[in-house]
Amino acid sequence: MVDTNSAQLFSVEGMVVVITGGGTGIGLLMTKAFALNGAKKVYIVGRRKEKLEEAAKLSPSNIVPLVGDVTSKESLISIAKTIKQEVGYVNLVCCNSGTMPKPVGIKPAETTVAEYAEKALQLDPADWNNTFATNTTSIAFTTFAFLELLDAGNKAPNRAPGRSSQVLATSSIGGYLRAPGSNMAYCASKAAATHLVKHLAGTLAPFFIRINGLAPGLFPTELAGNVIAAVGAKGDPQEEGSVRPNIIPATRVGREEDMVGTVMYLASAAGAYLNGNVTVLDGGRVSQLPGTY
Repeated sequence: MVDTNSAQLFSVEGMVVVITGGGTGIGLLMTKAFALNGAKKVYIVGRRKEKLEEAAKLSPSNIVPLVGDVTSKESLISIAKTIKQEVGYVNLVCCNSGTMPKPVGIKPAETTVAEYAEKALQLDPADWNNTFATNTTSIAFTTFAFLELLDAGNKAPNRAPGRSSQVLATSSIGGYLRAPGSNMAYCASKAAATHLVKHLAGTLAPFFIRINGLAPGLFPTELAGNVIAAVGAKGDPQEEGSVRPNIIPATRVGREEDMVGTVMYLASAAGAYLNGNVTVLDGGRVSQLPGTY
């Protein structure tokens, strides 16, 4: 049992965490959440060595940068082997790597069918395939690569107090959207990621390994930069009142504390009863857009 005082209930102290895409964007916020709040080790994985090393400067004592490619099974297995040799177990794997391909760039209502078809066929199918490989398939294979380490994290003395091992997958509210002109490949890959979370939750239940999803809205990241610009924010988009309420009811984009607080809840004993859950963190934006039905 865990004491219900907030310091223990929301503690991530002593955890061993792996975060793919942990050097930038939402992944970097996750890195801060764990590394600056007492995690034993935070392994951050990505392809850009310089970004990982820069992130590691936040807390050199417990952030470990590992260069790797989540779309490569061999790379994932190699990373898992390295972590097994160093600590022998993992309590939490955050499958956070993501990419966004080039959209069609023209809305059907604003053009002819011939012009739209020409524009759409200029897209490269390889970009769509890479989007699914990064945003969806990598969630499954990252999970598979770390299953034995997550299992080891369930055993004494490695087990985090009051919770079983967990995978946390970053999806997106894009997975719920069907607005005409939206980025089809990105939205489809995130819809698939959301479904995959629910599927894996049932699949891994016999192993007592949980998987939950996080579906963020707009946060100030590299991927979301163009979208934030398009919503017409005035001044600092993180300030209340900078965005019209019919776009984001919270009247701002997400802040660092929004992500850090939510991730700590999901990873701590406070979120131990969650499994197969997808947490929407968007200030209400998805409620203002044509969504799934």
